[in-house]
Amino acid sequence: MTAQEALAAYERARHRLPSPGLISTSQMARDLSELADLFDVFLLDAFGVLNIGETAIEGTPERVAALQAQGKRVMVVSNAAGVPHDALMQKYTRLGYAFATKDVVTSRTALVAALREAPARAWGLMASQTTGDDELDQFDVTWLAEDRATYDAAEGFLLIGAADWTEERQDLLEASIRDNPRPVWVGNPDIVAPREVGFSQEPGHFAHRLADATGVAPEFYGKPFNNIYDIAFARLGPVDPARVLMVGDSLHTDILGAQATGIRSALIAGYGFFGGEDAQAAIASCGIVPDFVLERP
Repeated sequence: MTAQEALAAYERARHRLPSPGLISTSQMARDLSELADLFDVFLLDAFGVLNIGETAIEGTPERVAALQAQGKRVMVVSNAAGVPHDALMQKYTRLGYAFATKDVVTSRTALVAALREAPARAWGLMASQTTGDDELDQFDVTWLAEDRATYDAAEGFLLIGAADWTEERQDLLEASIRDNPRPVWVGNPDIVAPREVGFSQEPGHFAHRLADATGVAPEFYGKPFNNIYDIAFARLGPVDPARVLMVGDSLHTDILGAQATGIRSALIAGYGFFGGEDAQAAIASCGIVPDFVLERP
């Protein structure tokens, strides 16, 4: 999938996303160092801001460390639902970042919090099968594969990771839900994610297809929806929202989510979603206008 195809897919799903803010123009800046005096808290997306796939963006670990040394609170707010929290912390350490455990908030965090508050239910799970996953093992989950009976036995569905998902599994899921509508909770609203060699299709891609095919509206956890920001602000404690900046590479998740939450936003134009693309043209066509546009983190 190309950037233009991904942008079109997000636009087709706009009716399921929050409304954009009223910002009409963006300020330009080179990188986050130019915004350090304006904000006390930096909420950073991961893919396209901290890393591309399994590689840190050059200079970004040092930039983040400099913000932390200035006394800024730097948190990761990411739709990385497919990775257990401990494994994610190990990844950031390996990439050269030093984040406190409580300062990494993911859509998986938001989904697990909702599951703890919800009535017990037998869930069918879209995810890469792992062992010893304490965050999910506390719930009644069954990994979905090629057995239609597994789909039909589920009382609801959790979509958190699409790396192993196939068209055959998507067909089974759609057929099962069409025959017996049940709740669909999406732990990663992203339609795509930037990787070293292009874009990967993420759970949001399959969730919107599912909704179009069956009429069952998914419940989303993660950006651009408020549930993930509610957790981040609960961990921040008292803070002036005007001094909080969301930094991301996606108009439809990072920027739209910041606007729905009432905080300011910065779009990374030179890496991630818009790396090598015309970010300004996309801003104009979508009408989602960030407060700042940065060439790099």
